[in-house]
Amino acid sequence: MARTGSTASIYPWYVVVVLMLAQVVSFIDRQVITLLVQPIRADLDISDTQMSLLMGFAFAVFYVTMGVPIARLADRRSRRMVITVGVFLWSIATAVCGLARNFWQLFAARVAVGVGEATLTPAAYSMIADYFPRDKLGRAVGLYATGVYFGAGMALILGGAVIRLITQSGPVDIPIVGTLVPWQLTFIVVSLPGLLIVILMMLTVREPARRNVIETQADAIPIRDVVRFMWTNRGTFGAIFLGYAAGGMAFYGFLFWVPEMIRRTYDWDISDAGLVFGSQLVVLGTAGTFIGGWFCDWLTARGYRDAALRALTGFFLVAMPFMALAPLMPTMAYTIPMLGIAVFALSLQQALSPVAIQLITPNQMRAQVVAVFFVISVFCAIAFGAASVAVVTDYVFRDESMLRYSLSAVTAVTMSVAVVSLWAVIRPYRDSLDRAREWSTDDDHVV
Repeated sequence: MARTGSTASIYPWYVVVVLMLAQVVSFIDRQVITLLVQPIRADLDISDTQMSLLMGFAFAVFYVTMGVPIARLADRRSRRMVITVGVFLWSIATAVCGLARNFWQLFAARVAVGVGEATLTPAAYSMIADYFPRDKLGRAVGLYATGVYFGAGMALILGGAVIRLITQSGPVDIPIVGTLVPWQLTFIVVSLPGLLIVILMMLTVREPARRNVIETQADAIPIRDVVRFMWTNRGTFGAIFLGYAAGGMAFYGFLFWVPEMIRRTYDWDISDAGLVFGSQLVVLGTAGTFIGGWFCDWLTARGYRDAALRALTGFFLVAMPFMALAPLMPTMAYTIPMLGIAVFALSLQQALSPVAIQLITPNQMRAQVVAVFFVISVFCAIAFGAASVAVVTDYVFRDESMLRYSLSAVTAVTMSVAVVSLWAVIRPYRDSLDRAREWSTDDDHVV
């Protein structure tokens, strides 16, 4: 097999699967905290707003300080090694979460966990784009992106099982470390799979040859040229960033608070809530993500140059009413199918924003541009998605039982902003596709 990655070979798909598993582990380490809201709040004596900082802001802050430098490193050095080191570091940081004794110790550990997103996603997207031609890219990125929903779902399913098992055994005394309660032990247990990913990356994944390299540069493009390129396309990038940030706020607010909303509203055990919602994320979310990538490729094959952005906008529009209405249902018998439809509709767009960004960006600045995308859009989504719901609950309703209404209101507003922003930029996006040709020498990879 050629190192550029032939579509006739199985190996490029194997690499995507390994990267997807890394994404799964990342989301398990990140998402399991949603099942631990009640015991962490009780042990550390904190509010919903402080809990939301642990869920989102503490994790996302690493993007701001290190996201772009790491992506620049990925544009110049081995992306495989960048990912491998990142997986190792965030796995250790997750275990350290289990050793925290107060809010600020846990906050610092969650900041360290953020290294996972900073290292994994920009480098992974860049590798995938070098393994696959344009007509297969949507499906490849879609497969990788299934890790978001599969990982989030498995975090709730396995996390719930771990919590139930550990809770039955009670606190554990560990030499030197001291006594650890069930929520602390949960963090330590879920950190272990990351070490298996490190082994797979080191032993089985090869760094692909870079394609679509700008002829005038032998090394990574200077940051000033990256800024100049993005400024030239500022209307397109700005609208996509805003749209994805707003949609991401709705997504992460939904993801982080639905299990706790079910517990508070319908008096369900948190493990049961995690099992139901987690199963929907695994089955419907995973299926929707892959179908969305396939649908993007289908539209592209039929001549829609703006297929990724067009589909992204449409899927956000479909998801919006179900996400806003699901928390308002009178019983879980109505909530469960509404949640299922919302998860499936929202997951359809998961792979599309990175594809849209990739197609208007030359190779040697691709990881840097994706990193800027994640710094702005995903930071806002993760940092403020959970926090916005918590702030409305704590300071508007002033009643934790009103979480369902906070979740619905924030979702309706943010999804509306997302749809309007993305719809408005569809036509300018085509102009950005044309500009991307001027930077490229490989028509197979850039539109």
